Amino acid sequence: MRRRTITAGLAAAGVAAALLAAAPATASVPMGGGQGGGHGGGHGGGPGHCSLVDKTLTATASVNQGLTDTFTTYGNTGGAWTGGDSTYSLPLGKGETGWFFSDTFLGTVNSDGSRPTDSPFVNNSVVVQDRRGGLTTITGGTPEAPAGIIPPEADGSWYWIGDPTPAKHGDVQVPLLQFERTGTGSFDFQWVANRLATLDGDTLQLESITDSPSATGINWGSWTLEEGRTTYIYGVADPGGVRSGYVAKVEGRDGIAGAWTFWNGSGWSAAEADAVPVVPYVANEFSVAKFRDGYLLVTQDTSELFSTRIVARTSCSPTGPFTEPVELYRTPETGAAGSYGDPDVFTYNAHEHPNLRQGNRILVSYNVNTFDNVGDVYDDASIYRPRFVDVQLTVGH
Repeated sequence: MRRRTITAGLAAAGVAAALLAAAPATASVPMGGGQGGGHGGGHGGGPGHCSLVDKTLTATASVNQGLTDTFTTYGNTGGAWTGGDSTYSLPLGKGETGWFFSDTFLGTVNSDGSRPTDSPFVNNSVVVQDRRGGLTTITGGTPEAPAGIIPPEADGSWYWIGDPTPAKHGDVQVPLLQFERTGTGSFDFQWVANRLATLDGDTLQLESITDSPSATGINWGSWTLEEGRTTYIYGVADPGGVRSGYVAKVEGRDGIAGAWTFWNGSGWSAAEADAVPVVPYVANEFSVAKFRDGYLLVTQDTSELFSTRIVARTSCSPTGPFTEPVELYRTPETGAAGSYGDPDVFTYNAHEHPNLRQGNRILVSYNVNTFDNVGDVYDDASIYRPRFVDVQLTVGH
């Protein structure tokens, strides 16, 4: 039975949310091929062709008010989750969807929309949505002292989550990015390693943590793509100062707990150091999913600082090459000219939820945050919550 989080009246469990969007992803890998547009190979990077990359992609977007309001109402009145980022989703069976969050505020929200300054804070959580739309927050720890589903280590290092993926025996695997503090400031932290959590599929409680490839500094787990017995794992690094995506894969039924190989531009290598970037200007979190006879990548544009642009690229292969970006949506919250009228507010880490796609209409989420994480996130609880957008794609000749 899943433990239901009860958080009213708890003491503060940490500092305000550290910003993953600002965490540099550094790597010792070279800037390789696959950066441009054009026609890709077939499935898995092999020979082949698809029609998708030759067609014109256009988009019409609108706020998914139902889902946005669902999380707003729950955050304001549920007495549990009041805000978080990452916002990955995974079908859990029996009509349930798990919404997986990294940094998370718990507790209650005041009647004026502010968040109590002693609100509990954990580094990761899951909100389970049942088939009727009801939401339940799941954390680790105890009701009196909640912790993340994957709690911090004894040395104080903590985990932000990547895109969860199904595992055998009904378990859930969650890629992890481990971070440690380097000082007392909001941005005084650094990446330590990639790891992998296995959660019980029924309770979503932690069963184990194992090591993942970490030798090059690529932050793996931005996205996972399951195709039959193959799971692709996407990661990010900053070669030449350009935030870029990389691809690894695991074959078999062990999810991403098996032996990894890495796309080197022409094939798969057992050496992580051979990994090359396959697409530029992605965010820390992005998505790659099957679409028509090819693949659709959705990301926040990182070719400009704190961009409001959510864009899509297409490819014939999970490894690219990917076409030039097409704008899907501009987030309205960012900056002094945005809907909050606050220069500290920004948006980040947009991606698709392919499990909730309806034909050519895709569901995209993005996160909202602020540089004033000792003021704004408490003054207005709505800032630190996901937003959801429906995007109707049209594929022309």
